[in-house]
Amino acid sequence: MEAASVSSPARPRGAGAWEFISKYGLIALLLALPTVYGVIDLVNDGNLARLGNNLVAGLSNGAIWALIALGYTLVYGIIELINFAHGEVFMIGSFVAFGLYGTLGLTESTGAGGLALGLFVALLISMLAASSLNVMIERVAYRPLRGAPKLAPLITAVGVSFILQNVGILWRGGSQRGIPDLIQAQRQLFEIAGVAVSRADALAILVTIPLVFLLTNFVTRSRLGKAMRATAQDPEAARLMGINVDTTISLTFLLGGLLAGAAGIIYALYQTQVWFFQGFTAGLIAFTAAVMGGIGNLRGAVLGGVIIGIIQQIADNRIGVQWTPAVIFAYLVIIMIFRPQGLIGEETREAG
Repeated sequence: MEAASVSSPARPRGAGAWEFISKYGLIALLLALPTVYGVIDLVNDGNLARLGNNLVAGLSNGAIWALIALGYTLVYGIIELINFAHGEVFMIGSFVAFGLYGTLGLTESTGAGGLALGLFVALLISMLAASSLNVMIERVAYRPLRGAPKLAPLITAVGVSFILQNVGILWRGGSQRGIPDLIQAQRQLFEIAGVAVSRADALAILVTIPLVFLLTNFVTRSRLGKAMRATAQDPEAARLMGINVDTTISLTFLLGGLLAGAAGIIYALYQTQVWFFQGFTAGLIAFTAAVMGGIGNLRGAVLGGVIIGIIQQIADNRIGVQWTPAVIFAYLVIIMIFRPQGLIGEETREAG
């Protein structure tokens, strides 16, 4: 007996045009800002040096946002929780790094070898401190609410965020604190065709690239990484296969905290100032980057961070700092309209 042929459902009218706009229109949108100002620079200056400097600064800023965004996307991918306290974990990482300057005897006159060794030690300790804090937050505040309605852990995350902000105020005060410019952040390393690369730019990019590479390889190739991906797909099935889901979730928070701590010390060296509210601002930008790239997708978080860093720098330099948030969120709204799953979106499991 021959199998009956099954006809595919008819596509809604206009679906093809919508897919075309979704795929190629967003690419045009992302290229619009640099393209427009590139043309303006060619007309006015005869070269693209100014745009090149905007792109370099945007990449270095975007590298910091990408590290923080990875923490958001890791946690959401595993337990579908928006960890609003993650920005404050990043802030604590900056504060720990600043505190270690004096402990390790790091000053602006420290030699290159001692400075490199001291900053490496500060980086490790900041990452460990932020990761330990993140794991503690998960164990104390989120795990008891694992089976509760989703609004409960969400509000709890907001509460933890405010608690950590007040810890920051008690620790360093309520105003911005200038810190020693240990690496002479804005000192130029080299210049190519009028495009200058500073020490801060090189630091942000050179630290971020290996961390992202290590994280990606850990998640995709290691046994624990496979357990994380299995838990993200179906926690109950993962538990039946012998995976310790609680340990896997704690590991996810540990990894997110490590990246937040690394971003914290890079930010401190880059901006040469810290304050208790930096976590809220950075967390909002990084979460936007994670959503724009595709929440739950590692490559999407990095892509979103880089895109927002570039948009932010061009808008600051060309349009005005006061308009930058409007420009960033206008991009986000348009991208969400055409691709609700983000630029490199992944389908997430449906809650049972």
